[in-house]
Amino acid sequence: MKIAFVGKGGSGKTTLSSLFIRHLAANEAHVVAVDADINQHLGAALGLDEDESAALPAMGAQLPLIKEYLRGSNPRIASVETMIKTTPPGEGSRLLRVREDNPVFDACARTVRLDDGDIRLMATGPFAESDLGVACYHSKVGAVELCLNHLVDGPDEYVVVDMTAGSDSFASGMFTRFDMTFLIAEPTRKGVSVYRQYKEYARDFGVDLKVVGNKVQGEDDLDFLRSEVGDDLLVTVGHSDWVRAMEKGRPARFELLEADNRMALQALQNAAEDSYERRDWGRYTRQMVHFHLRNAESWGNEKTGADLAAQVDPGFVLDERFIRAEAPQPA
Repeated sequence: MKIAFVGKGGSGKTTLSSLFIRHLAANEAHVVAVDADINQHLGAALGLDEDESAALPAMGAQLPLIKEYLRGSNPRIASVETMIKTTPPGEGSRLLRVREDNPVFDACARTVRLDDGDIRLMATGPFAESDLGVACYHSKVGAVELCLNHLVDGPDEYVVVDMTAGSDSFASGMFTRFDMTFLIAEPTRKGVSVYRQYKEYARDFGVDLKVVGNKVQGEDDLDFLRSEVGDDLLVTVGHSDWVRAMEKGRPARFELLEADNRMALQALQNAAEDSYERRDWGRYTRQMVHFHLRNAESWGNEKTGADLAAQVDPGFVLDERFIRAEAPQPA
């Protein structure tokens, strides 16, 4: 399952995504975590120190390797230089699987040991000073989008992405790549403003969206969220001494997280599992192609000097038959 955590800056989405990742690991799920936020904090929230977080390889820096591997022997892709962030897979493309070892994970992922299991962590890389004036942050997350386009995953496998803050995710089609999107909202007018933007954008694409109320302190806060987001409110999270200790770098074992918050995390997992039952691989592939053609027309063809619409394999549907298929090895 592909899960996104979104919300305005400061809403607590990175903290909650890290708690959800810990919860999944405790439930023995297979997890790949991706920090796709411009402010790279997921590693620290998962217990890495500053040096360990800084040593995480940047996916953006490995984009040539990622493209070369995913291209495989796809005859519709003339060269790595003609691959863009939305290039869809086709016959001959290499796909990524959560449980496998492959050159992309070797270059971009690192194992993080949690209290109850190990997960793989990947990061887009920070927006550096050298990028100012010459790069857009959306080019950094292009590596994430390309990997998601080539990923096949099953019901007991999770890819959890901590997205960039606000509604920036809609600058590309990446917001349609997920089985479930959890929007973290505080019980304030600013807190629910991103929800309204997401709801409007997501409506036409069948994006499964649920709101997680954070920093909820009483019935008044709960009533406010219910009045603003209605049935999209899935669960709320209140104060946590465990989280406060974690933010100070002194977390207790995860099993000591407050019972109410453990129940809230289980509600998130239940919602994710329910969304997987509604997964439509045909629609998923069609949306991938839709955004690729839009990007090709608006900037991709001009940038690459190629007709990128020709990369679309009309007979290819990304689906579960590829999950257990043997991954082709790099030449």
